[in-house]
Amino acid sequence: MAPSRSKPVTASTPRPIRKLLIANRGEIAVRIQRSCRDLGIETVAIYSDADRNALHVRFANQAVALGGNTPAESYLRGDRIIAAAKETGADAIHPGFGFLAENGEFADAVAAAGLAWVGPTAKSMEIMGDKLSSRRAMVAAKVPVVPGTTDAVDDPAAALRIAEGIGYPVMLKASAGGGGKGIRVVPSAQEMESAFSTASGEAQNAFGDGRMYLEKFLVSPRHIEIQVLGDKHGTVLHFGERECSLQRRHQKLIEEAPSPIIDEATRQRMGEAAVAAARAVNYHSAGTVEFLWSQGEFYFLEMNTRIQVEHGITEEVYGVDLISQMIRVAAGEKIDDCVGLVPRGHAIEVRLNAEDPDNGFLPSLGTVRNLRWPGGPGVRIDSGVYRGMEVTPYYDSMLAKLIAFGRDREQARRRMLRVLQELHVGGVKTSAGIALQLLQTEAFITGDYDTGFLERYVEGGREAPKREVTDDLERVAAIVAALHRQRAGARRPARSSQESSGGSNWLRAARLEQHGRSGR
Repeated sequence: MAPSRSKPVTASTPRPIRKLLIANRGEIAVRIQRSCRDLGIETVAIYSDADRNALHVRFANQAVALGGNTPAESYLRGDRIIAAAKETGADAIHPGFGFLAENGEFADAVAAAGLAWVGPTAKSMEIMGDKLSSRRAMVAAKVPVVPGTTDAVDDPAAALRIAEGIGYPVMLKASAGGGGKGIRVVPSAQEMESAFSTASGEAQNAFGDGRMYLEKFLVSPRHIEIQVLGDKHGTVLHFGERECSLQRRHQKLIEEAPSPIIDEATRQRMGEAAVAAARAVNYHSAGTVEFLWSQGEFYFLEMNTRIQVEHGITEEVYGVDLISQMIRVAAGEKIDDCVGLVPRGHAIEVRLNAEDPDNGFLPSLGTVRNLRWPGGPGVRIDSGVYRGMEVTPYYDSMLAKLIAFGRDREQARRRMLRVLQELHVGGVKTSAGIALQLLQTEAFITGDYDTGFLERYVEGGREAPKREVTDDLERVAAIVAALHRQRAGARRPARSSQESSGGSNWLRAARLEQHGRSGR
């Protein structure tokens, strides 16, 4: 993986970071703390009243209470967060993802307070945070973009004129959008007025910005993203792609690296385009350039100017700690030790969310009971969950990131099946059951799926899982039952012994978990 170099962007004398405040919560805060320990850096946690007993609070060297329960009262209070950093003697602030991670005003305020910001510049965030300005920047950098507008569309009449030129179907998108808000597919001119009104209103409510733009709707697209990393000395490089097409309403559930459909030539072209995109906005730090892939071609979608939830699978495949690299870059160091890293094996991530797939994926609230984490070769769990934790309505529903790594895709898939079979989170329902089903579908096994597959699977008749897991469970249960009979000296038929043994109960529970009915 050859680095791309140019003149230094904002090169400066390295300034060591000895204490880092993490302006986030949950599993990403714990993830950052672990990298800090490896680097010998002390950490400062912040927390709301609802998070008083959270793991990220317990793991930190120091913790500062912000008060309140809602994000507006706590994790979005930039002034109080900066004050906490100053009071505790922190050198830098890492925002994680979400909350203030892509807030340019907060990044500037951190720098103005004399603290290092572990992330890109506010200017980079400003350009890439607006869908229209980012499209214009990508066109100028000769990065492929989906056919559409580079300026805001003011009203439905203008949208109709533009759509006629692009050709239906088209997508209406919020310029300041994110998280699937303010997006509508418009199949024909008859639906334009209502779709425009609904999407614009949703965007105004969510982001305070109702501006819209149009893109050509691609047929059966795949969501492919490229991990990039740049420093303040002019080096920008990429770490291959992640496949993120298994999503519902633009919310990802399962990701894998590398993608099962991207060949080496396409990987190189996409990597070069991602580096060009990052360089076009003078990007330094870790970031993700997202593309849509359709019928052999790829198009720029957006850039996330922060660490991504799914960064862990890239770390497993490339053997790199992206959080540590972000901290080093923020301190003014070079990333030369990443040059030459080559991918190995395959990694799959499942987002474990506290939600009910059988009830429209609505959040599932309650107290976590009977927690059992999986383990064994090739397994990584990034989580902030603990037994007795209250899952509240105040924050995102993600509980953990389950990661399985293998020498190839099939080994990684089978290890993830094992992870999901062993996992148990009592007290709340989770997305584990639907993920276990998806990993056994013919579409996933062959890699032949697109961004619409999960919704079709949920809303249509669910494809029956292959027998491989059930057969394995039955074999294990039979062995358990046989051991039970041997120890008890039983002479009864195998069936009745199984019914009275722990093996039968275990098998029944495993089957229920396999089909997502265990009441997690």
